[in-house]
Amino acid sequence: MELHFLGTGAGVPSKQRNTTAIALKFLNDYKGALWLFDCGEATQHQMLYTSLKLSKLERIFITHLHGDHIYGLPGVLGSRSFQGGKSPLTVYGPKGIDKFIKATLSISETHLHYPLKVVEVEDGMSIDLKSHTVTVKELEHAIQSFGYRMKEKKKPGSLLVDRLKEIGVKPGPAYAALKKGERVTLDDGRILNGEDFVGPKKPGKTVVILGDTRVCKNAEVLAENADILVHEATFMESDRKIAYEYFHSTTVDAARIANRANVSKLILTHISSRYQGEQSNLLLKEARKVFKNTFLASDLDIFTF
Repeated sequence: MELHFLGTGAGVPSKQRNTTAIALKFLNDYKGALWLFDCGEATQHQMLYTSLKLSKLERIFITHLHGDHIYGLPGVLGSRSFQGGKSPLTVYGPKGIDKFIKATLSISETHLHYPLKVVEVEDGMSIDLKSHTVTVKELEHAIQSFGYRMKEKKKPGSLLVDRLKEIGVKPGPAYAALKKGERVTLDDGRILNGEDFVGPKKPGKTVVILGDTRVCKNAEVLAENADILVHEATFMESDRKIAYEYFHSTTVDAARIANRANVSKLILTHISSRYQGEQSNLLLKEARKVFKNTFLASDLDIFTF
């Protein structure tokens, strides 16, 4: 999987950071499928600088309805259609997202040539998908804001190739069938059960992406033992009072959540435009004093895992 940060700013864009949007690209088994988390203004423009394709976009998860997280959504939906997208697309988000989409598409007379489904999420909702289970929990922000925990389902174990070779089974079509757990009849009449030649199932990865939030218990619950936690860090620790007043987090807030939740990697985003140049490095240093394996996302950064 890859995380593509299309926008890492907060509130308003700056020359260094566009408004919020993160793409999760699935590789190998998932054939390049794409999920999008938030869709700030100019998200589709940012995508032009990447290898991402709107035709691969399957799901969009909106954390909350502030403009810097949704003003790019009508454009993305329309361009996906204009570029020949035909496959279904599902948008998840807080109550009101359906009304926003319908109003903007209707007023602009934008007609989609693919099935669009809109799901308004609630606190505690669990979305069971073929490859993942997505857990939704409400955070603490000025308006309703959610975090999403993507837990990849267990994958089939590796084929025990050495064991097959020991009993004289050469590579070929039988290997593919056995890896699927199927029963195979060999040319010599022997019947093999695929379950006997596949190792234990492999645990999937867990990625957590939070919307705007103050420090709250649900952020920690969602992040528990995650491989990657994406957490807002709108303000430096010296601006803690402002952060609290505006329902946001500091770098240290995010790092403390990562520590308590035992995550493997923390990625900071949603950085206020007041921090430019060298100040961005200070944000990272500040967080790393609390949680060493912290990274500060910049626009168009890609994290592979």
